[in-house]
Amino acid sequence: MNLFDPLKRARDIEGIVTQGLKRKYYRVSRPGRWYGGIASADCCGCNLKCVFCWSDKPRENPEKYGDFCSPDQVAERIIKCARDHNYRLVRISGNEPTVAKAHLLKVISLINKTNFLFILETNGTLLDEDFVQELAKFRNLHVRVSLKGTNPDEFSMLTGAIPNTFDRILGNLALLMEYQVDFNLAVMLSFSPDKHVTLLEDRLKQISPDILKNFEEEYVFLYPHVAKKMKRAGIEPLVAYTPRGVPKKLV
Repeated sequence: MNLFDPLKRARDIEGIVTQGLKRKYYRVSRPGRWYGGIASADCCGCNLKCVFCWSDKPRENPEKYGDFCSPDQVAERIIKCARDHNYRLVRISGNEPTVAKAHLLKVISLINKTNFLFILETNGTLLDEDFVQELAKFRNLHVRVSLKGTNPDEFSMLTGAIPNTFDRILGNLALLMEYQVDFNLAVMLSFSPDKHVTLLEDRLKQISPDILKNFEEEYVFLYPHVAKKMKRAGIEPLVAYTPRGVPKKLV
């Protein structure tokens, strides 16, 4: 596998999926059961190549999928979806929202004028200090950082990215703590033995014990196309769920 730098990949992807403040989406109004009910807009383009990704087509071919939408269009449609289904949460999902930071910040600013809570789901690679300072300005925002694996080697195996990206993400968690952004850490544990999880917990304690208070376990969902991809890659999960067999505590 030829490993890549996700910061460089993010710049390349941004040039494809943005036009000014517009960003490409392949779906802009999707109700869902996660978090107890949430309205989602699914964007195109990600700077990681996770082997278990359920949304790999718009990730790998963002130029072929979706349409460009303005921040106003996205905010309006997910708010309407949330109201129609009596949700209080909204998000951008599908691929990586932070690839298009200017667009994302504008969407969050529009949501911030309402009573809805915006859940920013991110892989954490692009949470640099300037961006975290901007996020800290919003009151109706929760950041969910999804960490792929428990150490640099696992991260690289699962994402195709250079291993030191893992340490950069942990540094970005420290920035979220410093600027008092509301967040939690979710860690993909499907491929991690217990001893690796313990070592990660020790590292997180060094950043802040508070991170472990909202530590979220994340596991692979074996959609048929995901299972085929992992089999081709020769990667076997230690723990995984079928789409219909997800424990209620994880929804």
